[in-house]
Amino acid sequence: MKEADVRRGQIYLVSLDPTTGREIKKTRPCVVVSPDELNAHMRTYIVAPLTTGSHAYPFRIPCRFQGKTGHVVLDQIRTVDRTRLVKRLGRLSAPALERSLSGLVEMFAP
Repeated sequence: MKEADVRRGQIYLVSLDPTTGREIKKTRPCVVVSPDELNAHMRTYIVAPLTTGSHAYPFRIPCRFQGKTGHVVLDQIRTVDRTRLVKRLGRLSAPALERSLSGLVEMFAP
């Protein structure tokens, strides 16, 4: 997979193991939240996991993907090497991506 192919808003199946403690485990869908300018030049990507088993929290953004309702889990974002990306699954809807990016701004704003 070429770095230039990875774009913000795309959803990939990502191998998140090994993990420790309360980190989200296993291979699961994640949305790429890092900017395209970074994605084009780095061998790492910032991703946020998707889950169907979550409760609504302030930094868990409701979404729908592949017919399932769930959340983008912003409180579990992480940087992953490109070798952890197993395969591209699709794209997060534009409204859900916008809410996710706004949530990240809110999380990190002073």
